[in-house]
Amino acid sequence: MKKIIAIVFIALAFSSCKIDKEPFGSLQSEKINEDPEASMDGLLNGVYAQLKAWSDPMHRLGEYAGDNIMIRGSSTDAFYEFISFARTPNNGRLGTFWDSGYKAIAQASNIINLVPEGKNEELDSKLGECYYVRGMMYFYLVRAFGRPYYQSPETNLGVPIVNGTPTDVINASFPDRATVKATYEQAIADLKKAEEMISVNKGPIFASKEAAQAMLSRVYLYMSGTYENPNREFAQLSVDYANKVIDMSTKYSLLPRDQFMKYNTFTPENNRETIFAIKRVASEFSGDDHYYGIGGMYSNIGGMGWGEMYASAKYISLLNETGRNDWRPDNYKIVDARAAFIEPTYSKTTAGGYTEVFRFIKEEANNALNYAQDTITRAGATITCKERGDVYTLTPVDAAQGIYNINYKDGKTYTGFIDYFITLNRAYPQFYIVKASREGEDSQLHSPVISRLGEVYLNRAEAYAKLGNYGMALIDLNKIRTRSIVNGAYTSLNASNAGDLIDKERQLELAYQAERSFDVFRNGKPLVRQYPGPQSKTSIPATDFRVVYYIPQSAINSYPGKLTQNPTN
Repeated sequence: MKKIIAIVFIALAFSSCKIDKEPFGSLQSEKINEDPEASMDGLLNGVYAQLKAWSDPMHRLGEYAGDNIMIRGSSTDAFYEFISFARTPNNGRLGTFWDSGYKAIAQASNIINLVPEGKNEELDSKLGECYYVRGMMYFYLVRAFGRPYYQSPETNLGVPIVNGTPTDVINASFPDRATVKATYEQAIADLKKAEEMISVNKGPIFASKEAAQAMLSRVYLYMSGTYENPNREFAQLSVDYANKVIDMSTKYSLLPRDQFMKYNTFTPENNRETIFAIKRVASEFSGDDHYYGIGGMYSNIGGMGWGEMYASAKYISLLNETGRNDWRPDNYKIVDARAAFIEPTYSKTTAGGYTEVFRFIKEEANNALNYAQDTITRAGATITCKERGDVYTLTPVDAAQGIYNINYKDGKTYTGFIDYFITLNRAYPQFYIVKASREGEDSQLHSPVISRLGEVYLNRAEAYAKLGNYGMALIDLNKIRTRSIVNGAYTSLNASNAGDLIDKERQLELAYQAERSFDVFRNGKPLVRQYPGPQSKTSIPATDFRVVYYIPQSAINSYPGKLTQNPTN
């Protein structure tokens, strides 16, 4: 039975080239075999098409497991397991991530095996694109299903290395999972091959030499150990590949602050900071996609989207660390440019105005954290807020920024902001996230960004720090920092603070790009989520078995060979 299912899977993986450029359906096997080079563009588009299905669960399992978001409550959707860390092998979204990833690997591999290398430069460049996709897929798969690289990569299991459809499909037997080390080596070999072969840069919605270099800078960073015990060889390689993108390519540049604040609205082709993105177009992203897509969970725009996940209080606190970001329509002031991707849903009164409140986070029963939005009253210089029958006087902390504290009835002092009342969903203010919405100003349309120049600078900053070159690390870190926060440069970087400052800047800069949870665990840190929401007061150490996902049970059931599951404790 496994062999039958595997044959079906392999056939689907190869024949799923139902692509835009082939008007009457999938490419026929006879046509491919007769002249694979003439079919190259159609085959390659089929590889890119797989990334569209793959990118949705890729985002969710990477971002939801971090601490940038909160959800209004529990959900029966399979993605809730990513948030709650209630890992199970029977998760449909995880299965889609695995299946789409391996379909992309199979299609890319079959093209590589079909089309001979060295016929001409144009064809070799397209083969290089296949190597890029395959290498990227192995990296994304191993970081989801394999333990962080610093934890015994020679013995911990990664994912199976299966490069193409076997000659004898009926009697095929695939290998078990390779080690983490071997999987990384496969990803690196493919990405280096892509770097070598791609000679034509067709823009950021296609693989390019620079996309391979950017990904290699990240892969080697994942291999560079922790700040406490760095691997200098891999840190240097991360620097080397970042240099190729930053110093040797003239194709990319950081957007200036005002343009960066609108990053989400630009199409990838019109964004000089984007190195590689998975292109979505409005004609194939409509109707329910606006609700069920990535952006639809973070916001409701023009009546489209569920808007059930919000920026976490932890992330908002980081945004406000150097000065309050004021989102009030009549007092709008963005201190940290990254706050422009957050849009609170201020509630208007029947008269068309707003209700002033003091919003703070308080501790409730069982150490749970929750928001309070208490209406304020002004009497001269005295400001009070009322919560049921209790009245509290606000003491200024920074009155110019509307920051005050109160001595609460539980004996604790809480600090908060004078703000307008934000619409609640259940008990939580709706701090909408729009970083994954509004591409081309089209509601929830979004082309997921895989690599951009801002990340490459941060890769190099971290790698420099792990090499002990804190001066160069500080320059790169401040390149990103001062783009978002005017006069916000860090004054010094050293062994005692580099890990915290670089980690903080990566969290601020790369939020909602599916990087956060992996960044935390690969550096041996715990994920701490002590803020309002169902996940309140949770902390996951990097050594926890839940740091990695289970291999989907559907994959194990259909696999022609042994496929070892991840440990259950």
